[in-house]
Amino acid sequence: MEIKHFSQLDSTSQKAKEIALEGAEPWTVIAADEQTGGYGRKGTSWFSPKGGLYFSIILPKSQIEDLQTLTILAAFIVGKVIKENFNLEPFIKLPNDVWIAGKKVAGILTENVIGKEVKLSIMGIGFNTNIEKFPKELVNMATSLKIELGGEVDNKKILEGILKGLKEQLKTISE
Repeated sequence: MEIKHFSQLDSTSQKAKEIALEGAEPWTVIAADEQTGGYGRKGTSWFSPKGGLYFSIILPKSQIEDLQTLTILAAFIVGKVIKENFNLEPFIKLPNDVWIAGKKVAGILTENVIGKEVKLSIMGIGFNTNIEKFPKELVNMATSLKIELGGEVDNKKILEGILKGLKEQLKTISE
């Protein structure tokens, strides 16, 4: 599994699509310290300042054509990482959000790149890990692990835990 890390990208998912179409292998991960154009479902913007964990994965072809199932699976894995590592109680808000204490902490967006058939799928995850504060329009809707725990967390360790969980779950459904 190769992780390509950037200090800043418009969107990790857009970059993942570009490199996937250039022939990057499944399980290539694109990560960025910050995104200037991060987005979620229906094109909603995702606040992506330095400190958070933003990454997209080029998924292997799988037998699941239903992206919602993959997305829910990823939300479950993010929740599991939160519960096991930080003893916080996550809530999965279907289909693609993970909440803590009544506020969104992570979002997942899985997209297909389609020609005559599904060429590949990209899963993007935005995770509010070490964000200290949010703009006033998000204060009542978003939180971060740092706010909930009162201290920094290790983004690299969290990324590794999520990728390990996804790989274990997806190997059972991959071609």
